[in-house]
Amino acid sequence: MLNVSNLSVQFGKRILFDDVNTTFSKGNCYGIIGANGAGKSTFLKILSKNFEPNSGNVYLEQGKRMSVLEQDHFAFDDKQVLETVIRGNKILFKIKKEMDDIYSNPDFSDKDSDRVGVLQLEYEEMNGWNAESDAAALLSNLDIKEDLHYKLMSELDGVQKVKVLLAQALFGNPDVLIMDEPTNDLDFETIKWLENFISNYDNTVIVVSHDRHFLDSVCTHISDIDFGKINHFSGNYTFWYESSQLALRQKTQQNKKAEEKKKELEDFIARFSANASKSKQATSRKKMLDNLNIEEIKPSSRRYPAIIFNADREAGDQILSVENLSYSDSTSVLFDKISFNLNKGEKVVLYSKDTRATTAFYQIINNELKPSSGKFNWGITTSQSYLPLDNNAFFTEKLSLVDWLRQWAKNDEEREEVFIRGFLGKMIFSGEEALKTSDVLSGGEKVRCMLSRMMMLRSNVLMFDEPTSHLDLESITALNNSIKKFKGNVFITTHDFEFAKSVGDRVIELTPKGAIDRLTSFDSYISDPKVKKLRMDFYS
Repeated sequence: MLNVSNLSVQFGKRILFDDVNTTFSKGNCYGIIGANGAGKSTFLKILSKNFEPNSGNVYLEQGKRMSVLEQDHFAFDDKQVLETVIRGNKILFKIKKEMDDIYSNPDFSDKDSDRVGVLQLEYEEMNGWNAESDAAALLSNLDIKEDLHYKLMSELDGVQKVKVLLAQALFGNPDVLIMDEPTNDLDFETIKWLENFISNYDNTVIVVSHDRHFLDSVCTHISDIDFGKINHFSGNYTFWYESSQLALRQKTQQNKKAEEKKKELEDFIARFSANASKSKQATSRKKMLDNLNIEEIKPSSRRYPAIIFNADREAGDQILSVENLSYSDSTSVLFDKISFNLNKGEKVVLYSKDTRATTAFYQIINNELKPSSGKFNWGITTSQSYLPLDNNAFFTEKLSLVDWLRQWAKNDEEREEVFIRGFLGKMIFSGEEALKTSDVLSGGEKVRCMLSRMMMLRSNVLMFDEPTSHLDLESITALNNSIKKFKGNVFITTHDFEFAKSVGDRVIELTPKGAIDRLTSFDSYISDPKVKKLRMDFYS
């Protein structure tokens, strides 16, 4: 279907891809993974002919069509919403436009009539007469109401634009669908719809995403970019991660016999195959795993940060009480009359359809923002650490990372450079990287620094406002595992479904009409019909 041959990309002395040869086949969904800077987005641009490699070729089977999720949210601002979706099939749209131009010609000739006849046949073969209804159905499935279909794209808000551009990419059943971070800015309901759509898609899908639940739901293969090469592995992200970790452990077990290692890998594959048979992609994924040769399982060279949260002291029974807390900004009520008591050891998924509400709530309980009304009170035995959505205020000074982290040291030992360098090394700031200045860090580096700060503070209550933003899959996985093991209290707001469902045991949703509060996991909460009805009432 789609072949890559002898692909090489080099930036100065840095080699991104070195003589890559690979094939993407019909009926499979490939999740492209790799460390930050490995070249995931660059590779998608090469496949879609938006970036020219130093050498090599990309070959799409003749007569097949590729569709790419548009990243420029302003590219179609002067176009109607419905037209924007139909433009996803460039050939179909070109035919339609030529027919419209001919029909609008006041001097319609016999030659024009003959040309229209040819175009109409082509249009019919491409199911063009149903284009508008198909596009409208896609938009409705993505919660873009009919009254928006004939508005200009410039009249839509940011999230609505993302949904329209997603509909554009999906329109017309493309043979190859390429998507870079398709779940960004989407709500959980829309992501679920997209997961179902791709799981039942018969053609080729190639996707880059940091959303592990999405990769697990849709992928038949994981395509790992490592050492300038791309290797396909059967199964979804969790299978790749757990199998590579198992292979890594086996690599260090010098005394274990080869037969024992082989049996351990075979048992692992069999267990995953049984689980895969229950999934939506049961047939394809189980077949892949059943036919998997254990020699294909390789240890990953990926580095995972050592994120470990420990508290200086255990909190008492009084953690946090919130009474009738409300907040409104200049335009709207973000949340109103929120009341709850946080119990010892609870891990709460703090959620809202309006992300401004959760951010404002965190700022209030961290004394960074005054509420419109109400009050809150932390228990006297609690200590809090907070990872804000916007952390730029922490990185304004030109400090080395050693000096930056030293600000939160609690004793002379922790102030020693040897201690701090060791601490930073565990967070993948090794060698000269520890001497970088804090004002030139990337988004992911800043988040890793903020997590280091939280570990140094050793608080018994942790708060995270979208912690996975800017992090790679390795850091996300390490953070997720660490929060699960943490024995204190946690508040977390995240668009990462896997994070939310695996960490939380209570969900508190902030709405303009109060709180919806349930002692349940997030996946149970979001799929509960009674909660769905209640949420509709609270947001109406």
